[in-house]
Amino acid sequence: MKKTLTTFIALFTLLLITPQLNSQEDNLFNNCIDYLKSPYIASGQPYKAFLTGDEVAEFHTTFFSGSMYRVVACSHQADNILFSIYDKDRNLLFSNEHHDLSNYWDFKIEGSVECIIEAKLNPEKTTSGIALMMVGFKSLEE
Repeated sequence: MKKTLTTFIALFTLLLITPQLNSQEDNLFNNCIDYLKSPYIASGQPYKAFLTGDEVAEFHTTFFSGSMYRVVACSHQADNILFSIYDKDRNLLFSNEHHDLSNYWDFKIEGSVECIIEAKLNPEKTTSGIALMMVGFKSLEE
């Protein structure tokens, strides 16, 4: 009987907390998507990781020729995500640490390129949190 009551209380607590967690993630997503309004179109593939300490999340994507791109980094706290973009040979293409911790980068692709996006927490701001990366594009061929 005691085990059943404990299980019931745990499930009830989870049901109360889950909508709040979903609401926080919805707010994070909406804050990020605000940077991908017209003329940009969100790719529809958000990259998300929960990070603690000095962990680094690594996301892989391909940027195609003929488009202007915007890569956006968001978290629940401003200036909280440090992100870098590398080509497949690990040559640094961009780091927001060299650009006043900007939470987005706009760039044009001349030829298709496979890239690695790394995201980590700003140790001056927090020790854990969610890193959400989104990619948007606009066509240059009109």
